Amino acid sequence: MTSTIMAQEAAEAPIRIREQLQTNAATIAAVVAQIRQRQPKYVYMVGRGSSDHAGVFGKYLIESVIGLPVVAAAPSIASVYNKQLQLTDALVICISQSGRSPDILAQVAMAKNTGALVVALVNDTTSPLAEQADFVVPLFVGPEKAVAATKSYLATLSALLQLVAVWSCDAELQAAVDRLPELLLEAQQLPAQLTAEAVANVQHCVVLGRGPGYAISREIALKLKEVCGIHAEAFSSAEFLHGPVTLVKDQFAIIDVSIQDEAYQAHKAQIAEVQSRGASLVHLHHAQLASHPRVLPLLLLQRFYLDVEAVARSRGVNPDAPPGLNKVTKTV
Repeated sequence: MTSTIMAQEAAEAPIRIREQLQTNAATIAAVVAQIRQRQPKYVYMVGRGSSDHAGVFGKYLIESVIGLPVVAAAPSIASVYNKQLQLTDALVICISQSGRSPDILAQVAMAKNTGALVVALVNDTTSPLAEQADFVVPLFVGPEKAVAATKSYLATLSALLQLVAVWSCDAELQAAVDRLPELLLEAQQLPAQLTAEAVANVQHCVVLGRGPGYAISREIALKLKEVCGIHAEAFSSAEFLHGPVTLVKDQFAIIDVSIQDEAYQAHKAQIAEVQSRGASLVHLHHAQLASHPRVLPLLLLQRFYLDVEAVARSRGVNPDAPPGLNKVTKTV
């Protein structure tokens, strides 16, 4: 029996994602048909917090598979600065668990006013975001009660993967997406990688990844802050060498996020560089699990969610309700 709601919800992800992929097949086909008809010139990605981190994953995914540029929205441009951007030729992807934050809704209104195609990835299908979007891709994860998002984040990545797999007509990627629920279950059985002992004395750390690995590094850093009280910042391992590497001294804590994709060798060389400077390393990886490179980050993250929940408890933190945080955050 798992001990917290966060652990239960993280473990629930494979079942929820299996339902999501099956139920959303017709919706994804309709979205792709509209994309092909509209032929957008770029993708405009909208989100906050974990949803914004999912958008970074979407950027690497869409640019590497489809070849279409992806830009990240600054949500306050519409809600605070009252500026209307020219998004006529954009595919606007809005990501939100609740679909109720005013700044995200302002982005949707702005996009609709300029005639953009708006697709919402949202868990609450009764939300204003779902009502206003041209297409709704439900996450289908059910209620998420723990403050720290787990199953909804993984389901957002799987929805992006399903969309891009169908859009690209990449049979290998589509087959890997179909196997994703099974692989996530296997990832849950991997030995723990982030342990209480490894970060027992850590108050500050850096999380390093590359490409899609960097995208999930942002989420990993957020969870370390949210549920463990560890100050963590994410960097691309390439970007870290452009200045921040000077921070590395004896026992400087670094969490290595290793994905076996096209950037793997370059990333490992950069990890070897920081290790040579005296860094103390924790390695996160997908072990022996093999799949399409774009799917592998989800397997690493599935294992991490279970590990970080255990680390939080070891540090005396309730991962279901970290101090000072609310489940739904509404920003303008």
